[in-house]
Amino acid sequence: MAKDEKKKKKGTKKSPFKLRRARLADVEGLWACQRAAYAALPESGICTRRQLEMQIRTFPEGQLVVVHEKQVVGYAASLIVTLDEDSPWYSYGEITGQATFATHAPSGDTLYGADIAVHPDFRGRGVASLLYKGRKALLERLNLRRMVAGGRIPGYHEHAGKMTAEEYVAAVEAGTLQDSALSVHLRVGYRVRGVHHGYLRDEQSLDYATYLEMENPRFHAERRRIAASPLRRPVRRIRVCTAQYQMRPITGWEDLERQVGFFVRTAEAYHCHYLVMPELFTAQLFSAFPTQQSGTDGMARLADHADDYIAMFKRFAKSSGLFIVGGSHPIRRGEGITNTAHLFTPTGRVYTQDKLHLAPNERREYGLTPGDGLTVFDTGHARVAMLLCYDVEFPELSRLLTLAGAEMLIVPFSTDERKSYLRVRYSAHARAIENIVYVVLSGNVGNLPQVDNFLINYGHAAICTPSDFAFPTDGLAAVADTGVETVVIADLDLDALHQSREIGSVRPLRERRPDLYELIAKKPVAIVRTE
Repeated sequence: MAKDEKKKKKGTKKSPFKLRRARLADVEGLWACQRAAYAALPESGICTRRQLEMQIRTFPEGQLVVVHEKQVVGYAASLIVTLDEDSPWYSYGEITGQATFATHAPSGDTLYGADIAVHPDFRGRGVASLLYKGRKALLERLNLRRMVAGGRIPGYHEHAGKMTAEEYVAAVEAGTLQDSALSVHLRVGYRVRGVHHGYLRDEQSLDYATYLEMENPRFHAERRRIAASPLRRPVRRIRVCTAQYQMRPITGWEDLERQVGFFVRTAEAYHCHYLVMPELFTAQLFSAFPTQQSGTDGMARLADHADDYIAMFKRFAKSSGLFIVGGSHPIRRGEGITNTAHLFTPTGRVYTQDKLHLAPNERREYGLTPGDGLTVFDTGHARVAMLLCYDVEFPELSRLLTLAGAEMLIVPFSTDERKSYLRVRYSAHARAIENIVYVVLSGNVGNLPQVDNFLINYGHAAICTPSDFAFPTDGLAAVADTGVETVVIADLDLDALHQSREIGSVRPLRERRPDLYELIAKKPVAIVRTE
């Protein structure tokens, strides 16, 4: 092997460290890492195993660990808070609820870095950088305004007789002194907003600590205002934009991408969290193919554009900060082709859900094959699931997804005429009522006169709600007019769902009769936390 090839191979060696969310099984390892990292602190100054467990249970997304050969070698603990802007300084006990994270407020705008530490044997090897990278990703994904922390200054005790704590911090900021904690905070992007006494019992810092702040450069203020509560209560609200897509003849992929871009820009301009596109809207490309083809050949050619489809929506999701359900697109799986819905996240990740039930013409004319599993996606804003068109007409699927935690069912559809559409629409209303969930419909309209396999399209984009006092009288948060290219947008209160399930006029989830019947999934519903 040539020397340059050896160097290249060596340079791509996989990191021995893995960053992931903390699990309850990590508690013992977390405690041991903490004990080693804070050897100078008394045991009363570190978290107990019970407190670590409570932190993970309260806000699992905010607790990160770095693992090396199954050993926890670093960790970062955080929670979401709302600070008093006139007096943002709190002691560690006040802001963390005595390390239980009982003060965690999902509707807050600030990520509070309660703790970050690296085992002494693994310092200087990039562990802290991994943890900060994870925190910054969380900050952006949850669209929080900033990250703040109370930072120790453990080197101060060596200089206390020569300078004040403020002077010591200024020297570290200027680079004339180094501090094992503060210097790291500054390198990763924190700014010192103040120096305070009494944050934590800490002999090395003489009980002083810095008030640190790092702003989120991608913070979207309007989206945060929609999702948060002005009363500072833990209210969860999302804004959803769903497309009614005009099928018109196009000349190629560029035309399709331009049309999709309109919907992305619209959802972004109206500060939405989610954009939903219709089922198989990419069949518009049939009109750009040089000759008429059979349905199976057309689907095969569409499947050849899967990489273009995925690249387009990944780019749109990352640039807009939206969660985009890109309708569906045919995907090759083994010897067959599935009709597959895609969820694209602002971080560039892609998650999929195959259509499970195929209408007779989908098998006969398009040669599609069905999928075989259900998934609930926890996006941070809401727990969502995707059902493609015909799938919403099978109530078992929606009930299984709801029991697995789904709060919003997203239903991209493609129907040719009114009766077909109403089957989907009425089923969506029923699923919303039966399960106390929101159901979002996105469909195609218009004609492709020269395409035999996709001649006509009929539908209304709509957002269906449960039917109770907390929701619109007609069970519709929004519905589009007939036959035009447009969007409908609505704010959806997720807490209203959970309240209605518990104290609503009717409670179909609580009042089931397992003594008379039961619903059994032969394949468990997967639950995926998106990144």
